[in-house]
Amino acid sequence: MRLEAITWERLTETLAERVMSLGPAEDGGPWPRVAIDGPPAARTGERAGALAEALRLRGRPVLVVGAAGFLRPASLRYEYGREDPETYYSGWFDTGALWREVFAPLERGGSGRVLPDLWDPATDRATRSPHVVLPPGGVLVLHGPLLMGHWFPFDLTVHLRLSPGALRRGTAEDALWTLPAFERYEDEVDPAATADVVVRADDPRRPAWGG
Repeated sequence: MRLEAITWERLTETLAERVMSLGPAEDGGPWPRVAIDGPPAARTGERAGALAEALRLRGRPVLVVGAAGFLRPASLRYEYGREDPETYYSGWFDTGALWREVFAPLERGGSGRVLPDLWDPATDRATRSPHVVLPPGGVLVLHGPLLMGHWFPFDLTVHLRLSPGALRRGTAEDALWTLPAFERYEDEVDPAATADVVVRADDPRRPAWGG
């Protein structure tokens, strides 16, 4: 895929227009679902928030959900130690809860009642957040790492790509142990080849994109 230089502002506006042009969801439901996929160093939450604001300015209701709000309890995440990249790859995020609490309500005939988060890693307890009703035509923007490869029914996927060097530089010292999980993600899922839009974010001031 050929990538072209762009500013974050222009990219956000372009993505917003692309979301606005989406028809009904792939399964016929009235809620388009967008993924902003990338490692924490790519700041997916910031990009998702900017996209949500651009969509709201266009009159579309938006719900932003972070995958980090759907971690499994510590007893499961740390079953094989606190720094096990294999568990981070396949066992940290509660994909079953994401299916049940986020995607199922947005299926055709669904209620639109989405749980925005489930688990607080700081307290290691349920957040007890209230459900949010996303009206028909509203957009779900889910952001976080390792989102692709789970068969989540996204209607638009955006992958924020970092080179190995940029990923290492942007990852906090106490999270460097997660890097092998992202290497495995690249090998097994190849998100840059399957995403609808790819953004190279090595230099946070000068992104490039294609899609």
